[in-house]
Amino acid sequence: MCAGSTSGAAPPWIGVLNSDPGQDRNDESGRAVDVSVTIWGFIGSGNIGTTVARLALAAGHDVVLSNSRGPGTLAGLVDELGPHVRAATPAEAAEAGDVVVVTIPLRNYPQVPAEPLRGKIVIDTMNYYPQRDGNITELDDETTTSSELLAAHLPDSTVVKGFNNISFQHLAALPRPNGARDRSALAIAGDDDDAKKVVAEHLDQIGYDSLDLGPLAEGWRTQPGTAAYGLMYALNPQVWDQGARPASAIEVAARAAASQRQHHPRDAPSTTPSH
Repeated sequence: MCAGSTSGAAPPWIGVLNSDPGQDRNDESGRAVDVSVTIWGFIGSGNIGTTVARLALAAGHDVVLSNSRGPGTLAGLVDELGPHVRAATPAEAAEAGDVVVVTIPLRNYPQVPAEPLRGKIVIDTMNYYPQRDGNITELDDETTTSSELLAAHLPDSTVVKGFNNISFQHLAALPRPNGARDRSALAIAGDDDDAKKVVAEHLDQIGYDSLDLGPLAEGWRTQPGTAAYGLMYALNPQVWDQGARPASAIEVAARAAASQRQHHPRDAPSTTPSH
C-alpha cells in the first residue's frame, strides 16, 4: 500500500508525519494488487513521459508511446528503447495501456481521447503554467485543480495525480530497490483508493515509494509554487540540474503540509521540472 493511505476525515499524509522514520517506506503486507498489468500507455512523450517509460521498461514492463506529431516521429526513440516499446497514435496508446500516463501541456488536455480511456486508470503528470498554457479562470481563482479538469474531461476514467512535482533528471536518478534506506517517495492523489493502490504498485516496481495525499482535490499541494513542488529532490534547491537527493515519504508529507494556496501560479520558481 502507499505510505499514509487511510480512509477517514484526516488527510492520509498526517499519519506519515507522525510515523517512525524507520517505517517510512511502503509496507508490503496486506497488498492485494494485480501485478500482471504490464502495459504502460503514454499520451505525450516529452521529458517526463520518456523518463517514466525508461523506468517502466527497466522494470520489465511494455510501453506504447504517442505524441501529437504522429508515430513516425518517435521511430528513433523506439529504436533506442528496444523491442518492448512501440509507437502509436494517442488513441491507440490509450487503448493499449493497462495504465495510461497523460503527460502533455495542460492547455491541450481537451485533446485527450476519452472513449479509449473508458474504465482505465489515468496518471496525470500535468501542471498549470499560465505563461505556457494561457490563463485558465478556474485554476487562477483556485475553484478547481488541473487534475480535476482532466477528470471532468474523462468522466468514465479514474484519474490519479502523479509525477508532476519532480524534474525528469531527478526522476531518472532516484529509483531504488524496495526496502532501500534512501528510497524516495512520490506523491499521488485521487478519488479511488483501488486505483491509487494500482498506481502505488507500479511506482514500487519502477523504484519509488508513494505518499497518498488523499482525494484528487488535494493534488494542489504539489502544484507549481508550493512547498512540495520539486525542491526536496534537488541537491541544490536553487539550481535543479546540479544533482538529485532522495526524499522520503516523511519529507514529502512535511512539504505537502507546508503548502499554501495563497499564491498565484505565476509565482512558481523560475527553474521548474521539464514536462
